[in-house]
Amino acid sequence: MGADEEAARPEPERTDGPGQQGGAGQQDGSEQQTGPAAPAGLDARDRAVLALEARSWRTAGAKERAVREELGLSSTRYYQLLNGLLDRPEALAHAPVLVNRLRRVRDARRAAR
Repeated sequence: MGADEEAARPEPERTDGPGQQGGAGQQDGSEQQTGPAAPAGLDARDRAVLALEARSWRTAGAKERAVREELGLSSTRYYQLLNGLLDRPEALAHAPVLVNRLRRVRDARRAAR
């Protein structure tokens, strides 16, 4: 009987990975996700925007066409969402290299104005 009670508790399997920062603002059970590929706060559309931005494009209109076909968004709305994602810690945890590169590009453009 004791084995059945232990089998019903998946909680000990939780480990803190390198993407998780100190637990000052976190409470147990507040962030239940289906795996490391789904950081808290990023929905499927947010992850799709980051994945599309990470791809390389051979022709000028290919990216805009992919935004329309794959995400169903206008280019303007896509860039609004992307810009908002760059300020979110969840996006940084999901794709740190991409987000940091895009932040540098954004900051350089702002400084040039």
